[in-house]
Amino acid sequence: MSKAPRTNPRSPAPHAADTHDLIRVHGARVNNLKDIDVEIPKRRLTVFTGVSGSGKSSLVFGTIAAESQRLINETYSTFVQGFMPTLARPEVDVLEGLTTAILVDQQRMGSDPRSTVGTATDANAMLRILFSRLGKPHIGPPSAYAFNVPSVRASGAITVERGTKKAVKASFQRTGGMCPGCEGRGTVSDIDLTQLYDDSKSLNEGALTVPGYSMEGWYGRIFGGCGFFDPDKPIRKFTKKELHDLLYREPTKIKVDGINLTYEGLIPKIRKSMLAKDIDALQPHIRAFVERAMTFGTCPECGGTRLSEGARSSRIKRVSIADACAMQISDLAEWIRGIDEPSVAPLLANLGHSLDSFVEIGLGYLSLDRASGTLSGGEAQRVKMIRHLGSALTDTTYVFDEPTIGLHPHDIRRMNDLLLRLRDKGNTVLVVEHKPETIGIADHVIDLGPGAGSAGGTVCFEGTVDELRKSDTVTGRHFDDRARLKERVRKPTGALEIRGAATHNLRDVDVDVPLGVLTVVTGVAGSGKSSLVYGSLVGGSQAAGEGVVSVDQAPIRGSRRSNPATYTGLLDPIRKAFAKANGVKPALFSANSEGACPTCNGVGVVYTDLAMMASVASVCEECEGRRFDASVLEYHLGGRDISEVLAMSVNEAREFFGAGQAHTPAAHTILGRLADVGLGYLGLGQPLTTLSGGERQRLKLATHMGDKGGVYVLDEPTTGLHLADVEQLLGLLDRLVDAGKSVIVIEHHQAVMAHADWIIDLGPGAGHDGGRVVFEGTPADLVAARSTLTAEHLADYVGG
Repeated sequence: MSKAPRTNPRSPAPHAADTHDLIRVHGARVNNLKDIDVEIPKRRLTVFTGVSGSGKSSLVFGTIAAESQRLINETYSTFVQGFMPTLARPEVDVLEGLTTAILVDQQRMGSDPRSTVGTATDANAMLRILFSRLGKPHIGPPSAYAFNVPSVRASGAITVERGTKKAVKASFQRTGGMCPGCEGRGTVSDIDLTQLYDDSKSLNEGALTVPGYSMEGWYGRIFGGCGFFDPDKPIRKFTKKELHDLLYREPTKIKVDGINLTYEGLIPKIRKSMLAKDIDALQPHIRAFVERAMTFGTCPECGGTRLSEGARSSRIKRVSIADACAMQISDLAEWIRGIDEPSVAPLLANLGHSLDSFVEIGLGYLSLDRASGTLSGGEAQRVKMIRHLGSALTDTTYVFDEPTIGLHPHDIRRMNDLLLRLRDKGNTVLVVEHKPETIGIADHVIDLGPGAGSAGGTVCFEGTVDELRKSDTVTGRHFDDRARLKERVRKPTGALEIRGAATHNLRDVDVDVPLGVLTVVTGVAGSGKSSLVYGSLVGGSQAAGEGVVSVDQAPIRGSRRSNPATYTGLLDPIRKAFAKANGVKPALFSANSEGACPTCNGVGVVYTDLAMMASVASVCEECEGRRFDASVLEYHLGGRDISEVLAMSVNEAREFFGAGQAHTPAAHTILGRLADVGLGYLGLGQPLTTLSGGERQRLKLATHMGDKGGVYVLDEPTTGLHLADVEQLLGLLDRLVDAGKSVIVIEHHQAVMAHADWIIDLGPGAGHDGGRVVFEGTPADLVAARSTLTAEHLADYVGG
């Protein structure tokens, strides 16, 4: 019998399973993608770059991550799928080699006050177990230390069948850690009665100032006919009982003019009709009333810790769980390392590793009791990242959306190390990014463009970082751009004095912010920049005198009908131009008024509410997403109907309204401002809910550019800006200063620092290691001194 031929074990034939080392995308057409093909290497770090609006997110999030999520959802049972949103298949011909995709995006975390940094990660759960094991006095299981678990006590007969035996339990008890006073929220709300009524007037004289509660309608009939008080008597002359009936009376059946009605006190009525609803979903005038009338204060029972008295009484080394959660995480990690208890050694090791991850990722200045809704987009993204650093998963696709947002150059290096660590564990890491420091660590780069919107959507370059540098793409040409220090800086015309600033971690800071120049406030993440600018400058008495215009990245309040045209006031001159050209009313050209499609009420999509399931949105069949009634689309201006105009980008509309039959100076002016802030690619009718934080900020800036305010405060305006667009932003900031404005920018981007007239650098570290002004002066002086972390990085950047 002949032996089988031996094969060399050192060079085996490749296994078929090892050939699937690429994610192949063919014919992608999501949003502005133009039938593109790309091949992405697995288990490598791939960076997607290109100008804002070039199609990066459409490829990474809208195509690859969306299809991965859809395929995972299909593996669940039909019953479970019924509780999940129905995901449509992305417009793409072929998608091969997908793995499970984990999205680590910049979406703000839940605004529920019971959601904290600790509950959003595993840290709180591990801390509760630790206290349930070691805390003295022992008060119960881990749930006894949880501020979102209420204590429950019940008594009665419960029959439990165990085989042939029957046992009766007479009582049930669960010990939770929730403070009964604030129900685990840490704050208690109250209503400012002075905002509900004018006590010098009677009800018939219009004393009530609550929107909708006039004496002309049903409420007038109820108040007038209930008999609990005299509607002609001024409220300040009411007896205690009359005032109680007006404000707090329980629902009571009454009969007015032969009609059966229910009377209820003003405060319970308002709580149900207004305060119980999402404030952002309320109409603007009702939202303004709620914000005026509601007051929030720290819960007097728990002191804002959210925890019951029992949970606060149990301690380890004289530290309660409330004290531990209030510590700066870097200090808490040190405290955990000081606990030597073999019985919980694995738990201590895991908790220490989780807390060290916070420090490593540049979030050591946070505390575990920090409400997650107060985190910035960049902070929220990094908190989500902590969940995955200790994960045992490999061969997973991690998708990041600009992870360097809000990071000082010093912190970007640490972020890069973490991205590389995820890759080295055998994962595919996909990053949408503009910062050259992060593009530089990529194994593979995909550059989309060449322009934005309809001018983008194609792959301009695929290859290594060195090949990108030599390429003739917009990113390649600007990759090694470095701003130079200005030879001459502007002289201040005055100063805003800040004295004794102590908001959050600020340590009694005294600083003069110069006026009439471009001032950059910088420092590592958590050093106190926002606390200084927003806590002491915006809203201060001096600031009110100077007319401060604050332009931040907070979500723009508005419904899903809101878009750049409605938000900036652009739609008004457009409607008037259409009305004048066609001899009809302007209201016809509003999708929120007479011109709305009757089927979808001008939204363009029909939302189907499926009770306990996620609501489903489908394009309106009547108007096909155009939002207007068919008769309105017969009216034209310059050969275009209103839906075609709203489908234009800012740049297209600027050309359209700039000359010819459609020439409209008022619209052209607003469009020019939008183009100036780098939003030329934005669609006029694009829903505001789809904009990134940076786009929202630049949209706000465009609307404020015509204001009379003397001081502009911007919060990281380079967020989401391509290297090529930063130069345009610097030009805009210069034009604002040259027009007599004072511009104060919170920023980490070295190009903006180099371009500043004055720099205020906070630090030296984050949290309680920061909060001091470590430098104030010109950029040239900062580089020459090299005395701070910012100085080191700026000197490297400008070659100083």
